[in-house]
Amino acid sequence: MKPRMLMCAPDHFGVRYVINPWMEDQIDHINTDRARAQWEAFYQALSEQAEVHLIEPRRESPDMVFTANAGLLVDGIFVLSRFRHKERQGEEPFFLKWFQQYESEIVKLADGIAFEGEGDALPQPGQDWIWAGWGFRTDLASQRFIEQKVGRPMVSLHLVDPRFYHLDTCFCPLPNDRAMYFPEAFDADSLRQIEARIAPENRIAVSPEDAEHFACNAARVHNTLFMNHATPALRRRLNSLGFSVVICPVDEFMKAGGANKCLTLVLDAGDPAGALPKNAEQAASPR
Repeated sequence: MKPRMLMCAPDHFGVRYVINPWMEDQIDHINTDRARAQWEAFYQALSEQAEVHLIEPRRESPDMVFTANAGLLVDGIFVLSRFRHKERQGEEPFFLKWFQQYESEIVKLADGIAFEGEGDALPQPGQDWIWAGWGFRTDLASQRFIEQKVGRPMVSLHLVDPRFYHLDTCFCPLPNDRAMYFPEAFDADSLRQIEARIAPENRIAVSPEDAEHFACNAARVHNTLFMNHATPALRRRLNSLGFSVVICPVDEFMKAGGANKCLTLVLDAGDPAGALPKNAEQAASPR
């Protein structure tokens, strides 16, 4: 079954303010034609394997293209984001309206509690828990609220490097109890949380080069990972575990602090168990 994902065309994308380190010195430096071409190429590649829905872009919301931050949809319950920065808070009513039409049960957090959707909340495929980042954009208080509303445990991971201000920039949960992540983005207790749930042979710790090119910010469709960048070593490791890597460069969007995962929100994973065949040798060669 094809998964369903939400994207937003980059009609009004640009860097007009600075709310993360990647945006520094990038105001009005986006090549809009290149950004459009990169988004279209990624959209077309993703559409071959997923059913991609689109939300109308808004001129006053240049970061709306990063739909992952709109909220978290789990078991038919949509938790609407409350953005920390005022520059993005204007996106909230548009995402709310879209999901009201989608007929989801919608949950809102209390005023004053920040939560930025799949940017900081990532379900582990095949398990009931949700990895939950906090520290820069999402408040720790949001996690207990979401845990109660969706009925799934939240595993708190404290982010400590401002370059990796959202969990999805440095952590990618994968089927068969695996995860790809950049250890230096987390504190010691968070690393212990990861190590308690992911066996050593299933942990894919990426290099600084891969991390800084947002390799962990991969959009997954079954066993295919759409990535902005991956070194040959990382691609070989992922391929050996049964994943096909499709490189879709989106470096224009990295100027605003996002890559492939940031550009997508999961509406329906399409593979509830989230498992790949155990014989990883069946993997396709990377493209």
